[in-house]
Amino acid sequence: MQQEINKAIDVLKKGGVILYPTDTIWGIGCDATNPAAVEKIYKIKQRAESKAMLVLINDSSELDKYVETVPDIAYELIDVAVKPLTIIYDEAIGLASNLIASDGSIGIRVTKEEFSHQLCKRFRKPIVSTSANVSGKKSPATFREIDNAILESVDYVVNYRQEDDCALKSSEIIKLSKSGIIKIIRK
Repeated sequence: MQQEINKAIDVLKKGGVILYPTDTIWGIGCDATNPAAVEKIYKIKQRAESKAMLVLINDSSELDKYVETVPDIAYELIDVAVKPLTIIYDEAIGLASNLIASDGSIGIRVTKEEFSHQLCKRFRKPIVSTSANVSGKKSPATFREIDNAILESVDYVVNYRQEDDCALKSSEIIKLSKSGIIKIIRK
């Protein structure tokens, strides 16, 4: 696993795009602070930039680097979440401008899965995580379901957990306003 993390980090540092296992489904990722790398993902997914993507971080203590005002309840929600939980926050900061939604918000998930957690921790920056599919098509539940067009368009495909047969699901998503109001987006 460590060799794969090292290879992925090398690609991320050069502004490349990776295909990697996460705490949910396989993700297409890049340095979330690099606008050119984010643009590459929009092109791979054939996705409009108006559709924001989320980022992964390794620890909730990192939130204040990327969100202007983190509501206190966010930390409690992350701590008690049983399933992967993406929280959309108001007032994103410190990220590529083309990654932030038009209303200034950003979806962030603290990943607890071993590979993506270590990758984020060692890279020391947030990493984009968007489903490994062309926009509008079904998200692949396993590595084997990923379309060849996606596999061939990224700079590096991580060689870890590719044989997992367990069909994974996308995260739950909530929107948490800076005033603490919670809206469920996806269960």
